[in-house]
Amino acid sequence: MADFKSAKHVHLVGIAGGTGSGKTTLAQFIVHELGEHQAKIVEMDAYYRDGSHLSLAIRQRLNFDHPDAIDVEMLKMHLDLLCVGIAVHKPVYDYARHTRTDKTVRVPATPIILVEGILTLAISEIRQRLNYGIYLDTPPEICLERRIRRDMAQRGRSRQSVLEQYQATVRPMYEAFVCPSRKWADLIFGWKDDPRTIISILNNFLNKIGTT
Repeated sequence: MADFKSAKHVHLVGIAGGTGSGKTTLAQFIVHELGEHQAKIVEMDAYYRDGSHLSLAIRQRLNFDHPDAIDVEMLKMHLDLLCVGIAVHKPVYDYARHTRTDKTVRVPATPIILVEGILTLAISEIRQRLNYGIYLDTPPEICLERRIRRDMAQRGRSRQSVLEQYQATVRPMYEAFVCPSRKWADLIFGWKDDPRTIISILNNFLNKIGTT
């Protein structure tokens, strides 16, 4: 991979796809391959709207897979700041309580910022800011099993609650927003494809624009 430390601009690379499609794994792989001085991740999930003013019972019924669940204004502002070389403080979200915490994580303006989330290509205000878009095409049944394992292990949820949420909001929102957004992708990546090919593709793309 070319060294983009001397690039004049920050480049935003979107990674979209259904829940459990492998977006986070791919983003982490890219950072590992390029190095943290070259790439950082901005997870769209960190920008869920704060629901602390609502009761826990109401928060648990919110549709977190609809574009309205995202604080688009804050995410836009942070991406715009990164694009001009200014570090941002990414919010930290509590997925168990469905609230934004008082903690933040500093994200410096590296040459490549990976914007990762199911709605990254679906929300036009975010999509229009991207230099390159990747869509992960993973079968829904595999996504569901991965979602169940993740939410039970990392977010303190029962298998039944994950299945109920999947049927009520996750799958309908996937069909309404996520899957149609693949038409905006520069690259549709299969779940069995070798992720090393993405490094090569990004290399070719960013070499064309990275030093202009």
